[in-house]
Amino acid sequence: MYGWMLLEDRLDRELVRETGISHAYYEILVQLSETEGRSLRMSELADRCLSSRSRLSHAVSRLEERGWVRRQVCAEDGRGQLAVLTDAGFTALEAAAPVHVDSVRTHLFDQLSPEQVEALRDIGETLLHHLADSD
Repeated sequence: MYGWMLLEDRLDRELVRETGISHAYYEILVQLSETEGRSLRMSELADRCLSSRSRLSHAVSRLEERGWVRRQVCAEDGRGQLAVLTDAGFTALEAAAPVHVDSVRTHLFDQLSPEQVEALRDIGETLLHHLADSD
């Protein structure tokens, strides 16, 4: 478990050093970039990022200050808010993605044999099925 924490810390520190984006902010940008219209209801975005709604709201506020995300009222019901990835946010994500990918490759996959990568995939899928089914 400690090894996983060290890996997460290293990935976050490198991403911040090279791009100025924390892994938490990077994940928000990724989630928005992968949706149609590059937008999600704030509540769904919090769920996807495994974050509390208040923590996500604070992070979105910081991303708004950078001009990378904007909020808008949900047209479907007028009550909810959407987080929308701006063009500037998408550009920031595009610049950060190669740094993140290289860091994951260097500190995770390059350290494992092909057999270990396959075992990691199997373990990950098993845990995903178990944890997704328990929700």
